[in-house]
Amino acid sequence: MDTPPGRPARWLGSPWVRGAAAALAGAVPVLIFPAPSWWWLAYVALVPWLLLVRSAPTRRRAALDGWLGGTGFILAVHHWLLPSLHVFILVLALLLGALWAPWGVLVRVLLGDAAPARGRPREGPARTKPGEALAEGQRRAAGGRCAAALVLVPSGWLMVELVRSWEYLGGPWGLLGASQWQLPPALRLASIGGVWLVSLLVVAVNTAVAELVARPAARLPAVAGLLVCALAVTVAWFWAPVPRITGTVRVAVVQPNRTGTPAARLARSEVLTRSLAGRGVRLIVWGESSLYTDPADHPALAARLAALSRRTGAELLINADSAHAERPGISKSAVLIGPDGPTGDRYAKMRLVPFGEYIPFRSVLGWATRVGKAAPSDRLRGTGQVVMPVAAAGGLRIGPLVCFETAFPDLSRHLARDGARVLVAQSATSTFQNSWAPAQHASLAALRAAETWRPMVHATLTGISAVYGPRGEQLGERLGTDRSAAAVYDLPLAAGTSPYTRFGDWAVYGAMGALVLAGGYAGLRALSRRTGRGRR
Repeated sequence: MDTPPGRPARWLGSPWVRGAAAALAGAVPVLIFPAPSWWWLAYVALVPWLLLVRSAPTRRRAALDGWLGGTGFILAVHHWLLPSLHVFILVLALLLGALWAPWGVLVRVLLGDAAPARGRPREGPARTKPGEALAEGQRRAAGGRCAAALVLVPSGWLMVELVRSWEYLGGPWGLLGASQWQLPPALRLASIGGVWLVSLLVVAVNTAVAELVARPAARLPAVAGLLVCALAVTVAWFWAPVPRITGTVRVAVVQPNRTGTPAARLARSEVLTRSLAGRGVRLIVWGESSLYTDPADHPALAARLAALSRRTGAELLINADSAHAERPGISKSAVLIGPDGPTGDRYAKMRLVPFGEYIPFRSVLGWATRVGKAAPSDRLRGTGQVVMPVAAAGGLRIGPLVCFETAFPDLSRHLARDGARVLVAQSATSTFQNSWAPAQHASLAALRAAETWRPMVHATLTGISAVYGPRGEQLGERLGTDRSAAAVYDLPLAAGTSPYTRFGDWAVYGAMGALVLAGGYAGLRALSRRTGRGRR
């Protein structure tokens, strides 16, 4: 039954109950991400939130419903940070949740029932010629607003995802499109427009379902919207370009798992690496912070690693917490090791984890270190991305990323454009070992692979390690958080450039354009009405 703005369901009459319902509705989408991975729920997960916001009696209440729902979403998606940040996670959730307040207003304007024009009586059958004309006019109005909602509500959501993806606001963790990482049609869409295009489609389907539930007059355009979404996926699946496989390369992942001291971790990594000798491996990848000393500054350590390279016939990509002599601080660096030691190819992590590796605006937010396990000092940032040639693999060019950086679509896209044939991520999520974080982190590599047509290796210290092919398909076994092992993978190498790599974030720019045009149109209509009243 329709519940127009100003007449919400009776049980939502209390602002406290309504606020709690908004937060819970915003939290529902957490189930679509790993570990539950209920990907199918993504297409209706926003419906309760949309229905609640559309019933808001005022735009101010709709903004509050958007804010509280966004707070619930951020808390749920980042719940695994609670042991580290404690009460500060609530502060962050409230700050980021405010990004959904304008989206709440947009939802109410587009999905809520239209109010009569000010200063004029509500039209009814008595003021129309035949009653059918009124019904037809209402259907057309509802259809037009439904069509606008199917474009603008997803566009507004995408703007929220874009803003919160700024690294200083937490980065693009928990983008709706990322929930579809195991679905081949969604991965095909990602190769065309990135994870952003998948998010747009997911929110569009939710919007259409909300229209079907709440507004009977809009059922025809809502069904048409669902059919358009299905047609878009079908067209992408059958006619979108796909990568052309040109060969394979054998790589290995070493996952020592929890081993106590750094010395014990190094010893276990050496044992696992030596077990790869004679297996034709050309590149061996260790996880993030696999070393606490930089082999470039410690000849004895460099000699041990070089011996491993000679024994296995492969080059090693290790990751070291590297101190700098010229300035205080530590950077997390991917370092390539060959049979003669460090090759000179190295990459320092550029995008750091807020509060985990640095504190934004430390002079203001530094108190977070007193209520949780926030970074006591800031890590140093790298200055640019690097593509490394692996001599043992015939000069194969690899693009390294470190941990959190796999969440950013632009980093892997730039590496692919710079000539990387394989993407390699080194990660460590041991702090969150018993949470949903390792599974969610590993899933991001599937999207980055599909977006760029480049196979991706996601190697961790403690799991989950996983490898994906150039279409985002999983290759071989995943090394879970209970494993201490080395695994070998034959990576298919792809030629060509994906549409997303070539054209970039066109879906984002399209959403921006739609919102700008809609805002301009609304502004012109308001000006026209004001001018008309002035003439009367």
